[in-house]
Amino acid sequence: MKWITLTLMFFTPFFIKSQESKSYNIGFSGFVKTDYFFDSRENYNIREGHFLMYPKERFLDADGNDINRKGSFNFLSIQSRFGVRFSGPDVLNAKVSGLMEADFFGNENAAFIDNNGFRLRHAYAKLNWEKTEIIAGQYWHPFFIPNCFSGVVSFNTGSPMQPFSRNPQLRIQHTTGSLTATAAVSAQRDFTSPQGAYALRYSMMPDISALLQFDQSLNENRVKLQLGAGLGVKQLQPLLYTTAANKNYQTSEKVASYAATAYLKLSTPLLTFKSQATYGQNLFDLLMIGGYAVHSVIDTMKNTVDYTTVNNLSIWSEVHTNSKKLQFGLWGGFTKNLGSVNEILFYGNRVNGTESTVRGSNLHHVWRLSPRIVAMHEKLHFAFETELTSAAYAETNKVSGKLARNEFGKVTDYYSVKNIRVLLAVIYHF
Repeated sequence: MKWITLTLMFFTPFFIKSQESKSYNIGFSGFVKTDYFFDSRENYNIREGHFLMYPKERFLDADGNDINRKGSFNFLSIQSRFGVRFSGPDVLNAKVSGLMEADFFGNENAAFIDNNGFRLRHAYAKLNWEKTEIIAGQYWHPFFIPNCFSGVVSFNTGSPMQPFSRNPQLRIQHTTGSLTATAAVSAQRDFTSPQGAYALRYSMMPDISALLQFDQSLNENRVKLQLGAGLGVKQLQPLLYTTAANKNYQTSEKVASYAATAYLKLSTPLLTFKSQATYGQNLFDLLMIGGYAVHSVIDTMKNTVDYTTVNNLSIWSEVHTNSKKLQFGLWGGFTKNLGSVNEILFYGNRVNGTESTVRGSNLHHVWRLSPRIVAMHEKLHFAFETELTSAAYAETNKVSGKLARNEFGKVTDYYSVKNIRVLLAVIYHF
């Protein structure tokens, strides 16, 4: 609460100024949201279970009971959000605007040292000309499409099938007729690669993305078609040095990765349909499965290694009604671990072998089905949603104790576990 008070105090002079001059404007927005949710199983999640990824694998006790087959519940309001929008005089013949937005989700999940912490979501300045737009600041990664993303009630927004990340970036887009071309260079902050944002910084190359979008109104503007496709390239340097025989050796080995996405949105007065497919190498930072692993040791005297990416394919689709009083929606998604195109020697690295560099290395696939109902009375919304999420894990050989996985990291034999989440959300917008 003190952060909101301080924010209001800070911006009050600007608000008063905006009443004196039409050149400056400031507006506040946000919502208060409380989620009440129940799970049938232990899950991989973020922030006290609020951001659900997928159910955990079997964890058997001495009697053969699955310890992870345990239900739980939680009530949380940390997704509540506060935003401030600005606009000012034109600069270089461009309209100038900006946004600062924050919530109470915190920036850390392991030790909960900033539980309920006030965190930055978006913060950017925007310049708009007639056909060109420049955004400088923290905003959605280009693979997260603001006009075509999962409309689920759950805070996971469809992860790990939906690309999900906000990045400090410089973005430019240009529109000609129905086509919009976007290019962006990004760093990492809250959503990082396995060993943190420094792996991208040390590579000396930002995350590079490009997107081409088509937007067309049909049938006298009653039907709207939007579609697009994008490409991305990223390079990491996981280590600055290796260790062998109690000696440190400088290393500069890097791992490059590529990704592609395509989406479609079709809107009519009654229904909206959305879908997005993504193929990627090392999409760990987008909260998707995959990452990178060690391919080989290229210098045994110094423990110098080279890397290979662990790849994945995902797709999600949803359809929902467009009533302003009562909406029904159905969301479905699927993602598969494709393994690597090269042989994998091991996961992790020689300096810190306990840190996983792959999300879901023992997964074959994950799928989810999620129906929802949202009742709206002006700015007060009541939402009910169920999520059925299934994760297929590699079987363990009873003799060797090894996972059923080939040398390329592809799971060859698997079993499935499921979680059912029942979610009720109360949301008040302001």
